[in-house]
Amino acid sequence: MSPITTHVLDIGSGKPAAGVRVVLERITEGGPELMAEGATDQDGRITSWLSGPVDSGHYRLRFATGDWYQKRKLDCFYPEVTIDFTVADTDSHYHVPLLLNQWGYSTYRGS
Repeated sequence: MSPITTHVLDIGSGKPAAGVRVVLERITEGGPELMAEGATDQDGRITSWLSGPVDSGHYRLRFATGDWYQKRKLDCFYPEVTIDFTVADTDSHYHVPLLLNQWGYSTYRGS
């Protein structure tokens, strides 16, 4: 399993958000560095985009929520959701869920 994973749940429908495009970046002094990108699976998860440990530091997940809702012919207020977080312990797993609806979102550090 990747040391950084995510899970997107569409709480408006009560179902996993399959097919959301997600970009993982490491934020450095020189700017964002692309680490991985992909789309959530049928369960709304991305669990295998990195194969080894990551360095400590500042990371960012970018979720293409506007495109996902547009494909469903639904309006949304946030066309992109970004979540910045810090990796402190390089031996730990960092799970970053996104609870999403058309007009808002919430996140937390999962397990």
